[in-house]
Amino acid sequence: MEEAIVLTEPAEFLEAGKLSRVLDFFGIAARQLTVVEFFETIKANDVGSKFRLLCTAATFLKFLALPGPEAKGAGLWQGSVHSAFIYEGGNVSALEKVVSTISAGKSVVAQLNPPEEWIVTDTFPEFCKSMSGLRVSVTPGDPKALIVDRATANADKLISDGRHSVYVRLSFHGVPAFVSTAADIIDIQKDLAGGDFDIRQYFVSATPLVFYINWAFPKSCWRAPETPACLVIDDPLLKPRYGFLKFQRLLDLMRQRNFSTSVAFIPWNWRRNNAKVVQLFKENPERLSLSIHGCDHTGGEFGSLNIGRLAWKSRESLRRMWQHQSRTGLPHDAVMVFPQGVFSSRAMEVLKRSGFLGVVNSETLCTDSDGHTIKIEDYWQVGVLNYSEFPIFTRRYSSAGIENFAFDILLGKPCLVVAHHNDCHDECRHVADFMDRLNELNSPLRWVNLGEALRRSFRQRQVSPGVMEIEMYGSEVRVENPLLLRTSFHFHKRESRVEHIDTVEASGNPIRWVATPDKQGLSFNVELNPGESRIVKVAFKEFESVDHFKGENLRYKLKAMVRRYLSEIRDDFVSRKPT
Repeated sequence: MEEAIVLTEPAEFLEAGKLSRVLDFFGIAARQLTVVEFFETIKANDVGSKFRLLCTAATFLKFLALPGPEAKGAGLWQGSVHSAFIYEGGNVSALEKVVSTISAGKSVVAQLNPPEEWIVTDTFPEFCKSMSGLRVSVTPGDPKALIVDRATANADKLISDGRHSVYVRLSFHGVPAFVSTAADIIDIQKDLAGGDFDIRQYFVSATPLVFYINWAFPKSCWRAPETPACLVIDDPLLKPRYGFLKFQRLLDLMRQRNFSTSVAFIPWNWRRNNAKVVQLFKENPERLSLSIHGCDHTGGEFGSLNIGRLAWKSRESLRRMWQHQSRTGLPHDAVMVFPQGVFSSRAMEVLKRSGFLGVVNSETLCTDSDGHTIKIEDYWQVGVLNYSEFPIFTRRYSSAGIENFAFDILLGKPCLVVAHHNDCHDECRHVADFMDRLNELNSPLRWVNLGEALRRSFRQRQVSPGVMEIEMYGSEVRVENPLLLRTSFHFHKRESRVEHIDTVEASGNPIRWVATPDKQGLSFNVELNPGESRIVKVAFKEFESVDHFKGENLRYKLKAMVRRYLSEIRDDFVSRKPT
């Protein structure tokens, strides 16, 4: 049993709540107990449970002060506790006493000016996972308390500047004790002002705890079965050279450095292709693919609140892409990448009911954001589900830093990188170099097309032999049975409007589903033999009636055409002009 105990006292109610919410995010139900209640619990533990303990230094100090810890207490601790996560919690003196006691005086706490860069150890890759060995630049000034190890054999430095640590692993009566100098724990219910999460701003308050949860709850914790990855380049026409982007050069680098690219293709350009580049895509489907970048790529075209117009735009973008496929033989992924990242909440509902798998976007705040907020826990999800439960799979520029991609992977999110033609100004060298850095992370990436990346983006956990739970995000999921026995996969998908569901299918065969009001969604089961793989799809009903929008007028069409040609002139000539 992997039971979590949040050890707390009445004065720490808010801190205990933050701990419990992070645990709940990863699927871990926690009990909140006082020091005395916990001590009574381990004394009564006759079933061999191994508790995972999480608390502040001040609360752990109260546990150490209980009578008899050196006699009965030590034996009870060893027999009932798997590990402990202890953090400063705003009381440096308590942390000093805890560290000194646990380490028998071999480690001390000093109040020093922290460095601007932290080093995640590469000595324990099974613990630090995708962030193993990284150097992370952080906001100066946090935290003030650092752990100094007097005997290098005592404290395992997990996060340090090389000498002083912000996170260590110690041993207390033979039980691993992970100690963090974080003054508080990240509040995942906090609103993100810009809708974007940057781990560099929350590094000490978030990373140690997430490391611990992933390590301490290997069976109970939600996790991604793999990390799908894809580079997304916005806008290019399919011609040998678009701006700084040369498709043959890009393909050569993908083969050499091992990555894949999805071109976010503007449907307006469906009749404008170069036969040689089309053939390049056909011959290399594992490296080059197409997704959908708006419809006409006009400013804010999916930022509208007009349902009729949005429905027409969605259908028209798909119609053009199918015409493009019929004309060229090139398939496409029904994944929307919004032009300039602009979208409305209504656009998300329309896309969901128009047959799209999901959205890949850099932005998570809609144009009608009044009343809409993105919290940290929303962003941490595999896909942001704040708008009609239709997922936004977030992507990042390389400028976000390798640490943000690594932390996303730790959360179970796909690894999606965004670039434009001007990022290829040096023959794509720095783009390829960043792909190398991603491939060097302590987490193997599966480079696929964008549609496949979304299908492979979900969370799962094994609840018993032959039974697996899956949290579904996109409209389609590719599920595979890696086990040696026939397995029942129990799916759950968040959906507040189950009346909009048309069918649920597994490899084209309809399957029975039920609404789950308690979880605000739907559930269904799929049985798979060892090694079997299926695509599971939830299809939604189209809008029965919308405002009758017949299409854009001539003036709009002329403006859209002028915009497209001027954009290409800018990208092909102006941006490449020597300065």
